[in-house]
This record gives sequence, structure tokens and C-alpha cells, in this order.
Amino acid sequence: MPAETSQTLDRGLTVLELLADAPDGLSITELAAALQVSRTVVYRLVNTLELHRLVRRDSEGRARLGLAVLHYSRRVQPTLRDAALPVLRSLAEDTGATAHLTVADGDEALAIAVIEPSWTDFHVSYRMGSRHALDQGAAGKAILAGRRKPDPAGRPFVVTSGELQAGAQGVSSPVLGVPGVEASIGVVVLGKLDRDFVGPRVARAAVEVAKRLA
Repeated sequence: MPAETSQTLDRGLTVLELLADAPDGLSITELAAALQVSRTVVYRLVNTLELHRLVRRDSEGRARLGLAVLHYSRRVQPTLRDAALPVLRSLAEDTGATAHLTVADGDEALAIAVIEPSWTDFHVSYRMGSRHALDQGAAGKAILAGRRKPDPAGRPFVVTSGELQAGAQGVSSPVLGVPGVEASIGVVVLGKLDRDFVGPRVARAAVEVAKRLA
């Protein structure tokens, strides 16, 4: 026997999912069509979500995600860190490179967990809380790649050189298949990096983190 559910709550959550995938927002009519309900029902849903700051309406009346979503998303970061830390430790020890978990925060990439290898004489000191533009560096570019449809012929990881620091090379792979999560797992080194050795290990680490969050 299927469990009882709330149709109204289900519709409200669907509204948030639709808006999350609509950077330009959606009109009441567009939401009604997507939900296959009347405009009156959508007005009630949007008004309720607005009350909790989960939705806002712009000057044209289009609904967009509200600021409260950012508040809740930040609460998720400790869960992400807990899931990623064992994987990052293994990755750092395996590659001899500084490993990190990075999430999208607006238009920036934010490092929320960093693990340095224990056995190397020299490694990159990458500070937790570091920020940079999403379109710079392997970590941010991997997140952007995760937003696009994967290319079957392409690599499951991104490699960059000297974009954030002279002489530094980075390899990152997006964490895919976890609703509401835009993140990447990566490593960074100063000097030469064997991408054929490191890349697949970074990609496997990203898959492992996704499994832990599923």
C-alpha cells in the first residue's frame, strides 16, 4: 500500500524544482502549464512560498527562487563535508596532491573542504573558504561542465594550468546525480601533473562522493 502524501506539498516542491532550472524565472501561466493545474492553485502555492522567502517575484511578476533557499543550502554544507572527507583523504594520499571539495555559491566556486597529503615534502596550501569565479580554475569549470549534458566522448574531468596561481595545475570532476548539489572534487599541485594517472582517480572520487550522498 503506498504511503500517504501531501499533494499540496508535492506541488510546492515541484515549483521550487522548476524555478531552480529556470534562471530567468517563470510566469504564473508557465508554472500552471508545467504543473497542469489552474492559475489560482499556482497563485496560492507561490504566495505561500513567498511568505517563507523561498520564492520572490520580480517587477514583471515572474517567480524566482528566494533568498531563503541560500540559507538552507548553506546548512547542507556540513553534510557534504562529512560525506566527502574520507574520499578526499584517500585521494590526497593516493595522488600526493591537495584534494578539495568545491561548491557553487552564486557565480563563485567556494572550497568547503580541503585535505593535504601527509607524505609529500611540498604541496599546495589551499585554504578552506577560498573563492574564485566559476569560469576560472578546474574546480569551477568542472561544476559548469556538470550543468551541461555530458559528452560521451569527453573526459569526466577538467584540467587547468596556471589559471588561479602561476605554476599550479588542477584536475576536478563534477559531483553528479545528487539533486540540489552543484559541487566538484579536485586536486591541485605545483609543477608537473600526470593527468592520465590523476584524472581517473579524481573522477572516481567524485562518483564515490555522489554515492555517499545518494
